[in-house]
Amino acid sequence: MKLLRYGEVGSERPGLLDADGTIRDLSAHVTDIAGTTLHPASLEMLSKLDAKSLPAVSGKPRIGACVAGTGKFICIGLNYSDHAAETGATVPPEPIIFMKASSAIVGPDDDVLIPRGSVKTDWEVELGVVIGKTAKYVSEADALDYVAGYCVSHDVSERAFQAERQGQWTKGKSCDTFGPIGPWLVTKDEVADPQNIKMWLTVNGKTMQNGSTKTMVYGVAYLVSYLSQFMSLHPGDIISTGTPPGVGLGMKPPVFLKAGDVVELGIEGLGQQKQTFKADV
Repeated sequence: MKLLRYGEVGSERPGLLDADGTIRDLSAHVTDIAGTTLHPASLEMLSKLDAKSLPAVSGKPRIGACVAGTGKFICIGLNYSDHAAETGATVPPEPIIFMKASSAIVGPDDDVLIPRGSVKTDWEVELGVVIGKTAKYVSEADALDYVAGYCVSHDVSERAFQAERQGQWTKGKSCDTFGPIGPWLVTKDEVADPQNIKMWLTVNGKTMQNGSTKTMVYGVAYLVSYLSQFMSLHPGDIISTGTPPGVGLGMKPPVFLKAGDVVELGIEGLGQQKQTFKADV
């Protein structure tokens, strides 16, 4: 299934995308794409619905973030060997973990605001992993049992805030609108192998990133298991798993985003996003 949330900010309704690309309303069956809706039993119930019998949504509504109520937005740094190489970093012996504020989350096509004082706003297409049931001390072998599905995650970053302002990376990752997710939460049964998915990103129509999850250092199952050794993962938590090469920071000379730039990105089978960058005045 491709689950989604549609409607104006703060008033989103749950829905799904049927086989013909029509949005169908799920409000009669679940209150939101969040919490217990992401549990395997709830997803199984939804999968048995006749999509064609659900109310069709007319027009072209705004698509919101594909998951609501996210408690933790956990990101993994330098998790692609070719991306680490382009930034001059070595592959870490254990996953680099940092947090992105949940207040950064927006819809896949919402505008992204370049924060005041920014000079190095950058792009990163990433595979997002959405947790479906509480995971604590889980094994790598069982880890995917705790995954509800996958989505496109745009880990927008302000590199000066991240690396030149002292302390941890979080403040360079958490600015308002720096976390577009969606358009769909694609349930895991539709993703045959999360470690073999193509991903891409363009800026003003020019291809910047063209990679694959094949070059991930630490795969999805490992990351879910690893993180669960340090913290409980709850339904709706998102793990953004790192980016392939082609970020602005890695270019010679570096290239960063400015107001008016348009970024498009997508992941095979998971949909695509499009954002216009604007100054946060």
